[in-house]
Amino acid sequence: MDFKDTLNLPQTDFPMRANLAKREPEMLEKWEKEKLYETIIEKRKNCPKYILHDGPPYANGHIHMGHALNKLIKDFIIKYKTMKGNYSYYTPGWDCHGLPIEHQVDKNLGKERFTKPISEKRQLCRKYAEKFIEIQKKEFKRLGVLGDWDNPYLTMNYEYEAKIARELGRFFENNAVYKRKKPVYWCASCITALAEAEVEYGDHTSPSIYVKFKVKDGKGKLDSENCSIVIWTTTPWTIPANLAIALHPDFDYSIVKTNGEKWVIASELIESCMKTFGTENYEIIKTYKGKDLENIICVHPFIERESLVILGNHVTLESGTGCVHTAPGHGQEDYEIALQYGIDILTPVDDNGKFTKEVLVDDLEGMFVFNANKKVIDILKEKNALIKEEDITHSYPHCWRCKSPIIFRATSQWFISMDKNNLREKALNAINNEVKWIPEWGKERIYNMISGRPDWCISRQRSWGVPITVAYCKNCNEIIATKELFKKVFEIFSKEGADAWFKRDIKDFLPENFKCPKCGSEKFSKEKDILDVWFDSGSSFAAVCEDNKLLKFPPDMYLEGSDQHRGWFHSSLLISVANRGIPPYKEVLTHGFVVDGDGKKMAKSAGNVIAPEEIIKQYGAEILRLWVAAQDYRDDIRISKEILKRVTESYRRIRNTLRYLLGCLNDFNEEKDSVEYNNMTDIDKWILLKLNRLVKRVEKAYDNFEFHVVYHAVHNFCVVDLSNFYLDALKDRMYVELKDSKERRSAQTAMHKIISAVIRLIAPVLSFTADEAWRFFKGENNSVHIEKFPETNDSYENTEIEEKYDRLIALKELASRALEDARKEKIIGHSLDAKVKVTFNNKDDFEFFKNNSEEFAMILIISSLEILFDENEGNTCIKVERASGEKCQRCWKYDNHVSEDKDRVCERCRKILNEIKK
Repeated sequence: MDFKDTLNLPQTDFPMRANLAKREPEMLEKWEKEKLYETIIEKRKNCPKYILHDGPPYANGHIHMGHALNKLIKDFIIKYKTMKGNYSYYTPGWDCHGLPIEHQVDKNLGKERFTKPISEKRQLCRKYAEKFIEIQKKEFKRLGVLGDWDNPYLTMNYEYEAKIARELGRFFENNAVYKRKKPVYWCASCITALAEAEVEYGDHTSPSIYVKFKVKDGKGKLDSENCSIVIWTTTPWTIPANLAIALHPDFDYSIVKTNGEKWVIASELIESCMKTFGTENYEIIKTYKGKDLENIICVHPFIERESLVILGNHVTLESGTGCVHTAPGHGQEDYEIALQYGIDILTPVDDNGKFTKEVLVDDLEGMFVFNANKKVIDILKEKNALIKEEDITHSYPHCWRCKSPIIFRATSQWFISMDKNNLREKALNAINNEVKWIPEWGKERIYNMISGRPDWCISRQRSWGVPITVAYCKNCNEIIATKELFKKVFEIFSKEGADAWFKRDIKDFLPENFKCPKCGSEKFSKEKDILDVWFDSGSSFAAVCEDNKLLKFPPDMYLEGSDQHRGWFHSSLLISVANRGIPPYKEVLTHGFVVDGDGKKMAKSAGNVIAPEEIIKQYGAEILRLWVAAQDYRDDIRISKEILKRVTESYRRIRNTLRYLLGCLNDFNEEKDSVEYNNMTDIDKWILLKLNRLVKRVEKAYDNFEFHVVYHAVHNFCVVDLSNFYLDALKDRMYVELKDSKERRSAQTAMHKIISAVIRLIAPVLSFTADEAWRFFKGENNSVHIEKFPETNDSYENTEIEEKYDRLIALKELASRALEDARKEKIIGHSLDAKVKVTFNNKDDFEFFKNNSEEFAMILIISSLEILFDENEGNTCIKVERASGEKCQRCWKYDNHVSEDKDRVCERCRKILNEIKK
């Protein structure tokens, strides 16, 4: 007889091998054809809203691992919230304006970029952005991310551009915008001002110099004969713009005599300075407080100009001489202190970072500032003004786009005041009291950035962006930024986009017969600068969420990388608090950056970049999704081929567990075959208790956005609780017993509840696998993504069963070690070859295991078990020997009563076979 026909072996069409790279695109096509996303939204349309507002990725280039990480975390949250009964509409978006796109267009244009009309160049920029929006959209959808991909928001959409201009107008209405010549971060390579969010710090080697400024008028305190104040700087190129020297009013400053000269240095820094200078012989003549030296006049080392000694609390004793070289046109603190003293703002540097005629040194005019460092040093040496020169490597600001070191340069720019209308104070209050930050450290990070930041420089000297829509009187240069102007801008931009500003005459934006309120002139010009792109994306709450019935304001969550504390989180907060009085989000979740397996930053030059497309082609998007879930995103996230292999193994274990469960349920009808909980076997009750705990833990983890906890909980349940224990122990019952036996149906009832819950638990993460499994489970036309999240069942919390199985499992671990030792000693091969004898010296243990011997034998998967009591036994004793009798050819257990006929089966199997024959 072929006993395969009599066994209830698992049968399923659910494939063992995933072949994800091939099957996933097929599933995506199915989702599109079924209009799955529209169906999900329709089913949740009357549910409470939970809106995660998408931070727009920049529309250039293919997506990288950081993009994938970000979009997948968002997808986990939205799918979970939807399954929990929320209406969670997801509108993806793209950031479309800005320098990188314009740079690429300029590169493509070549010399033509200098003559191309702005309106035509802007059209080329728009087409370039459109190209990569379509590319990235396809790549995001391939990850299995569900959303309204047919209607994304784009910062270059006409309506969006109009709303950006409207938000700017509200700042003007509140008198929060001003134009002034101030030092800003300036990129000479990109030829534009930069905001703080567009600056990143990296190592840079600079010349460190100590320079003597001779005293001209010591005000009775310092001798004008051979006395100098010594400054230190790492930017020699700014020396030509020096107009003052700043001292701290409360620091001690000493006159140090050495080699016939007198130098003024902060008292606490004399020793370190002299060591740096290599000067051993010096004498301290006299000491003053900084405030006693105010208004002393020095002379510039090589330009016929005075340098005034001023006082400032920004001076420190951390390095240098305690006497700070002050060039008001090249530093924020220098600028602010110069205003207090009425000192001019000198900036002898043009847009390209080259010295102008104002530098007043013929040899320097036309030189790029960083190249001029050596020339300045040579001049200082020639004038005997240089004490010491050396190179130092230090952290220095760079342009985050072109990676070039930037300069500080005073130019005429537009600013939003941080303190006008108490914007800073309101923003800080919102951070502390109105927003939940995940992780918690995000609060302190953005709080410190807002509390210490200067006014927001919002103007850029480029073409591709939303213009700063103000006019100027050609006669008196009066700024025209009226409510009527911004209303007209909004109306025109809504129909024609921001291109209208560059195509239309300025009169189209002004009231009919408008005259300058200051001089009465009727001739006006337009502002040429565009807005900082962070203003564009920061206005997304107003352009996308507000007045949108599908969404809401404020949305529940913003979710981006940790760099956005100074980017999108930052600009959005300032615009919303200023113009709405509330923050634009309720929760802010931050994730780290993707790094390689060694924790190093990914870079093409390092050859350690792994593209999402590469992983998808080899493993499938599902492995990428599981990798994201498996990591604690609050830190930087590592990825490597070795890590992906481990994730792939975990995926296979989860998938194979689902496959096995589906196979075991092949002949199970939930309505007809289910067993009531009270009639189920104890081991089935135990696994339902474990399932209930799993649902609780996973639900809590999703609620806390701890997806790595979801991953570990589900993986451990599938491997430890199911595969290694429950399913293994039940094989005899599932395969050998009669198909309709109570014991088998009890197990199938438990398995049905398990598969139903586990598929839904993993659906937000393993979206392809869960949907595929659910369709096998419930029918081809049923998607798991429409289902509700599994609920806990308090009736499964059976403490009596839990205590019982705690004892059984504890002894099983000891018995399993004894079985493994017997296997190594060749006493047995498979555990079914074994007879186990357990001797207890404790009456309670003996009685417990005697009463549960059948279950214990079942979970040990052995042929024979003997429970003994010996009060003289020192500890519980476990012995393994080979089972007696013959091996049943059907169940493989050894039995002393195997039939002598040709079937050679045990009595139990004979009874079952007889029933099958009826």
